[in-house]
Formats: sequence, structure tokens, C-alpha cells
Amino acid sequence: MSKRIKIAELLQSGKTGTTVNVKGWIRTFRNNQFIALNDGSTNTNIQVVVDFENTDPAELKRYTTGAAIGVEGELVSSQGKGQTVEIIARRIEVYGDCDAEVYPLQPKKHSLEFLREIAHLRFRTNTFAAVFRVRHALAFAIHKFFNDKGFVYIHTPIITASDAEGAGEMFRVTTLDAVKPPMNEAGEVDFSKDFFGRAANLTVSGQLEAELGALALSEVYTFGPTFRAENSNTTRHLAEFWMIEPEVAFADLQDNMDLAEDMLKYVIRYAMDNCREDLEFLSNRQAEEEKSKPQNERSEMSLTQKLEFCLANDFERITYTEAIDILRNSNPNKRKQFKYLIDGWGADLQSEHERFLVEKHFKKPVILTNYPAEIKAFYMRQDDPKEGVPGPTVAAMDILFPGIGEIVGGSQREERLDRLTAKMREMHIPEEEMYWYLDTRRFGTCPHAGYGLGFERLVLFVTGMTNIRDVIAFPRTPGNAEF
Repeated sequence: MSKRIKIAELLQSGKTGTTVNVKGWIRTFRNNQFIALNDGSTNTNIQVVVDFENTDPAELKRYTTGAAIGVEGELVSSQGKGQTVEIIARRIEVYGDCDAEVYPLQPKKHSLEFLREIAHLRFRTNTFAAVFRVRHALAFAIHKFFNDKGFVYIHTPIITASDAEGAGEMFRVTTLDAVKPPMNEAGEVDFSKDFFGRAANLTVSGQLEAELGALALSEVYTFGPTFRAENSNTTRHLAEFWMIEPEVAFADLQDNMDLAEDMLKYVIRYAMDNCREDLEFLSNRQAEEEKSKPQNERSEMSLTQKLEFCLANDFERITYTEAIDILRNSNPNKRKQFKYLIDGWGADLQSEHERFLVEKHFKKPVILTNYPAEIKAFYMRQDDPKEGVPGPTVAAMDILFPGIGEIVGGSQREERLDRLTAKMREMHIPEEEMYWYLDTRRFGTCPHAGYGLGFERLVLFVTGMTNIRDVIAFPRTPGNAEF
């Protein structure tokens, strides 16, 4: 097959008077003369001018929306509006016909709800092409950020016997008969006869295994799929999503916050520098969408302003206790405008509280620290008691962003064996099954810290999309596992 040039590269070079070879899919064909061609490298189409007088009418009928073609011709300056260059076609080859009568993606605006119903074709729209190019750029930027800092990328297991979060919302992996599994004498499922010889699940986090790597390699990170069997059918939850989880030895909570803030600013800046066309398109799309909302529900900032907002400000760092005081004394709380009113210390903050702190009170991204131990995981380092703080806290931190609330959650890990085992007993986590994790505290332990960033949350924020199902190619949600 003859070598092609990507349309994005062709438009950037603008070298007229040269013979070019492009391939792509027809977006529109008008007046039997002008093809708008797109190959996915950019949202901008290249216009192909067809010599319709010397083209077989049967061939012209094949130039339909959605058809895949190859074009060889001369790149010339365009006289028409909307483009600077166009291709005068010498030869057009149809690789794949597309019946325009039944093709779902007609050249008109489609709702996101409709496109979710034909998710296998939505890559071909401008919106989703832009989203997934940005998603790619963010993934690359994350790897580049950690690579340039000397981190080691490790692949933690997808199938695991541990529940890192202690939440129990896991998908089971088994080869046993689902209807009549073997039973033991106690009347329980006999997992000794299963493939792994024990109960196994899809991972909810690679953190615990990443800690093993950090306590030998110093700085590691994971970037892989994680799974939650949480029956939550909302715009913010997925059953399968991707997580970035760095773990750093000889690091405390302050180091952890610094790393997370640096990483977020780096990847946002990378996207803004390398996806400017796509982000401008998505910003315009968001602005159009906002026009249909009531005034009080519209964003105060455009997408690009929101991204610049995160880059221009040092993240505000406050304790959970300070945040509770601010929220308890806030006008929305006093006027009972919050759905979940803040009565006192110990409340688990909701998205409305997080967004108030970021968007109304501080007007900058916020890092909350030192949460109540009761609402956080067993592995978080216990703080020494502090004056004025009603209960025990842990060295945890959450980063809050405008429009989305929590985007990063992390902590300094509990490195002290006696404190860790006491917490595990308190939460009924079996020590014998976690011997491998506890061994890192028995043999050469040290202070260490890490965090988790839900990748789809990041893509949601950077693209301005409002439903998390629209920033992952094949969403897995309750009742949906297509493709």
C-alpha cells in the first residue's frame, strides 16, 4: 500500500505544489465535487476536489459519508472559505463502502446519549476523537513525568487475593461451577479446588504491591486497570477504570503533596501545549452545552480558564479540621443549602463540600490533610494527638479540583509494625493472609508515602466532559459490558 501522509502533518506543512497521498474516511461529499476527508489525526478535514466530469458516475455514488478512501493528488492553495489548502484529486480508491442510508453517523449533531448507544462508532465523531487524543496525551505525559524523575514503572497484578481498600466491593475470579460449586464440610464454597487454590478477585488497587517495590527501588509507580463491584449507576463511577499509583520510600506527607501537585500541573501543561486544537474544540463544545443550562448551574470558567486556574495557583493546603470549621460556618451550611449539612467533626465530606472549598472559599485547588482515622484505610499512618482536634487522625491527603471535587487521594503509609497490626486487628483484616505486606515492616522498614489518581477523573477534568462514560473507550458499568 502506498505510503500516506497524515492530514494533521499535511495541514501543518502546507507545502503546496507537491503530490500527496492521503487516506481516511469521508465526512461529507457535496455538489458531486467536494469531499471533506478526515483520518483521525486532527479534527480538521482536508478538502478533496473531485474531477466529477471525468469520473465514472458509479464511482461518484460510492463517495458516501463514512466510506474509507485513498486519495492521490496535488496540494494547492484553496480559493474557498474554511481552508487554506486542498487536494486536487488525480486518483481516488475506495477501500470500504458505507451505505449512507443505514450508517448511524449522519453529518449532523448527535447527542452524547445517542453516541453511547453506538459506542463502537463514536470514535468517528469530532468530540470523541478529541477526547481520546487528549486521553492519549495525558497518559504519555504521566509516563514521561515519572520516567524523567527516575521512577520505575511496575506492573502490579490484576488478579489478587487481597482487598487493598478493605471495602469488599470486588469481582470474583473463578473457574468453579457457578451453579453447583464444590462445598467443604462447613458448607462453604471449597476454593481449594479453584484454579488458584484459594479465593481470588480482580484488583481494586495496585498500592500494596507497589509498596513492596518502593521499599527496594525507592520510587515506583503503577498505571493499570482496577475494578470495583460497586453497584453505582452515576456519571462519576465505573466498574473498570485506570489508576496511577506512585509509591516513594523515605517520603512523608509533605513530600507526597509536593509530588502530586507537580504531577498534576505537569500533565495539564503537557495537554495544553500539545492538544491545543482539541482543547479549544472541547472548550467551545462545553460553552455551547452550557447555554442550555439554568444560569446558576453554568460554570464560572471556560474549560481553558479552568485548566489555567490550576496551573496559575499554588494549591491551598489545610487540615480536615480547618475545613470542617470553614464548612460549618459557611452560608450554604447555615442556610441549609447543602444536601449534606455539616454538623461536626468526623463527617465524610461530599462533593458539594469539596467544590465549595475550591470554587467559592479559596478559589484555587485545595489539598485537605489529616483526616479522621475512622473514615480512612488501615494502612494510613496514624498522627500524634493534636491540641484542638477532637479525635485520632491519619496522615492522609485529598486534592480537590474545581467542578469535580476529589481527584487524588493518598497518604503517608504506616511503617510501624505494632501500629499497623493493631489497626488491622481493629478492622478484622487477617494478618496471616497479609504476611507479605507486614514483612516490609519487619525487614528494613522506612517512612514512605503514595497516592492514587483515577485516570478517568483526570481526563474528565481536562476535557470538560460531564459523564465519565464518555472518557473511556469501552465503559463497564452496572448492566453494561458490551464489546
